[in-house]
Amino acid sequence: MTDPRIIVAVDCSEGAQALALAGRLDPGLCRLKVGKELFTSTGPGLVQELMGAGFEVFLDLKFHDIPNTVARACAAAAKLGVWMMNVHALGGRRMLQAARDALGGGEHRPKLVAVTLLTSLERGDLADIGLRGEPSEHVMRLATLAQDCGLDGVVCSAQEAAGLRRTLGPDFCLVTPGIRTAGVARDDQSRVATPAGAVRAGADYLVIGRPVTQAPDPRAALLAIQREIDGAN
Repeated sequence: MTDPRIIVAVDCSEGAQALALAGRLDPGLCRLKVGKELFTSTGPGLVQELMGAGFEVFLDLKFHDIPNTVARACAAAAKLGVWMMNVHALGGRRMLQAARDALGGGEHRPKLVAVTLLTSLERGDLADIGLRGEPSEHVMRLATLAQDCGLDGVVCSAQEAAGLRRTLGPDFCLVTPGIRTAGVARDDQSRVATPAGAVRAGADYLVIGRPVTQAPDPRAALLAIQREIDGAN
């Protein structure tokens, strides 16, 4: 089985839109990310429809609550059969461990990754909430905590990926959002990178939205990004 490194962000509000987009993509080239807007609008049924179409799904709900609540949410997501899910590392050690324990140790359990800092956050944003220093310092501390708690990896920007890879080793999964191809606007992302730049920095999986979803031919856009990734290896 192939292991696509591109995760397309299905940032739609309607299930019909999501299914139409999926119909223009290829499960051999990408996985799909279902986030809060789409999941809130359509519920788990849409996730099951996407998986029925052959796609593996990254359920991007960023669970962050008391340990027991997060554990139960992760267990419910696992029952859906998703490929990957995430929690917020800022939930702390007990929450992270509870989330990991809820998934068990089976070979086919979903991957569990932690969000370190959102890619929209800059140093000034962190200062507003009482966190001093550079974003990269907080990302390293939170990623190290996630690894210590037995999670599979973290969501991080490409700017932090190289340092995380050196420190946390080759087997810790790095999922990188904020990917922009040449000429595409940053929009609400602050810490961005090109596909090739993210791969060279050590990212395992790239979360890509508008460069694919707003392309005239999404499948052709996927193929072009895949060629860029292959050239960066």
